[in-house]
Amino acid sequence: MSPSTNQPLLTPRHLAMLRAVAAGRGEALCGCEPDLLIDGRFCDHLATHELFHAGLIITAEPGPIGRRVAADITDIGRQALTVA
Repeated sequence: MSPSTNQPLLTPRHLAMLRAVAAGRGEALCGCEPDLLIDGRFCDHLATHELFHAGLIITAEPGPIGRRVAADITDIGRQALTVA
């Protein structure tokens, strides 16, 4: 995490995941720590948790544990993509 902004230092992997979610290709697997799937494949768990915890992506709706729901990029996530 960046010490001054509490935002993760975005790697090319983070940015690719954000772009995929922005393009509507992401799903979240609901749970105490959501998992992210892009095109039906699980993404890096650590990077996923960093993006969720930083508020860059969210679940489109709440759901019971184990349910897949759409993942959405937040305004902060869109801003991170424009800066990158």
